[in-house]
Amino acid sequence: MAALPPATGTAQWSSRFAFIMAAVGSSVGLGNLWRFSAEAGENGGGAFILVYLACVIFIGIPVLMSEYIVGRAGNASSAILSSDDLTQRSGVSKGWSSFSWIGMIGAFGIVSFYCVVAAWVLMYIPKFLFGAFDGQTAAEIGEHFGRDAIGRTADGERIWGAHFQVLAYFTAFAAGTAWLVSRGVNDGIETTAKILMPLFFLLLIGLSLYSLSIGFGTQVDGDTNASSKAINFMFSPDFSKLSPEVATKALGQAFFSIGIGSAIMITYGSYLPKNISIPKSAIIVALTDTFVAIVAGLAIFPIVFANGLDVAKGGGLFFSTLPVAMQSLPFGNIIGAAFFFLAFFAAITSSISLFEPSVSYVAEQFKMTRKKSAAIMGFVMWCIGAVCVFWDSVLDGIDGFTGTVMLPLSGLLLVLFVGWRLNRTILSGEMHGVSPGLAKGLLFLVRYVAPVCVALILVLGLIEKYGPAGA
Repeated sequence: MAALPPATGTAQWSSRFAFIMAAVGSSVGLGNLWRFSAEAGENGGGAFILVYLACVIFIGIPVLMSEYIVGRAGNASSAILSSDDLTQRSGVSKGWSSFSWIGMIGAFGIVSFYCVVAAWVLMYIPKFLFGAFDGQTAAEIGEHFGRDAIGRTADGERIWGAHFQVLAYFTAFAAGTAWLVSRGVNDGIETTAKILMPLFFLLLIGLSLYSLSIGFGTQVDGDTNASSKAINFMFSPDFSKLSPEVATKALGQAFFSIGIGSAIMITYGSYLPKNISIPKSAIIVALTDTFVAIVAGLAIFPIVFANGLDVAKGGGLFFSTLPVAMQSLPFGNIIGAAFFFLAFFAAITSSISLFEPSVSYVAEQFKMTRKKSAAIMGFVMWCIGAVCVFWDSVLDGIDGFTGTVMLPLSGLLLVLFVGWRLNRTILSGEMHGVSPGLAKGLLFLVRYVAPVCVALILVLGLIEKYGPAGA
């Protein structure tokens, strides 16, 4: 079968800056603000972060680069049609393009419940602005999440009014996501990223400086201040904390934080002009995402230590622990609202990227307008998300299956295809912009290191989630 013709009329990023902002906006999400700090807190701080950095460099960057290569070389807008084209031109089975199907379906499942989590974030902004946490104990503040977000009392009874309140926030956020994607690459995705990401960086740095200033003025553990303790916790690794479990969690966090394995970066890569270096772009995006995660830690941990809170609280750190700390700070309501505005910026740039692969595929495959495709897929997303609002077990199930099975499996098939089956002429043609030595080093990581590590994530995740202990 002949190769697909170039996708005429396919949109392109207007500049390298626009692409970097969109790609970073996709990578930087609630995982940087919530999951990274929770994982670092639970797994020894500096030791976890050191392994995380190594995983970003040696696994995250090669996998991200592979996704960009498939997207740009594939002569189509959607990840699926791009990978189909490359399998044909490489003379291999079309079955190799299954990584795009798995990734796209996984991304759609994620965005369906991700918009629900974003609705929880939106709910907390007016809570801070109108002083809902003022004068409450830590236990009372902690109950807000279960009662207002999950919609259940401490005894497990349903609070139907809370469910419908979340549904309203969810509907607004999901509609906004669909509308922005319907506007196209340049007017929707790119414009949103170019506006929100610089604001995100400024707000994040400002909150980090505020948190550090509060921490330096708060003594803990004798003569140590909270900020010094936070910095030591993050950047002075205790190697006795290292274990195979910690290393595996760091590997998984690096993989999922960058947003690989979900067909997003294949789709974004399809809009990448030929004169932009893919290896350089992959390095910039991955390291910027890592920088955001670390700065977010500097915004969170000084406040946690200053208030004597549990650094290993896990996921509860975001919705239960931080509100306790922030409401007691000077201008705490404003700072708390600003922090959740920050989370909203991260959530919207990630949700549009998760939604984009399915919209792009439906529009291109069925020859319909982007607006119609976004409306159809938006309705399906809303139906799945509405179920998650009322039954959080469905949310947990989709989250567990996509994160444990679909994304790692997609990433594994991707690097095997790019490293071993993709036509070498096509591959070398996409590796410009870096020295031959660096290009060879990156390809070595794609062929030999990344497949082993991603397979490890997949196998250990399956054992933990669905093995005898996790069942």
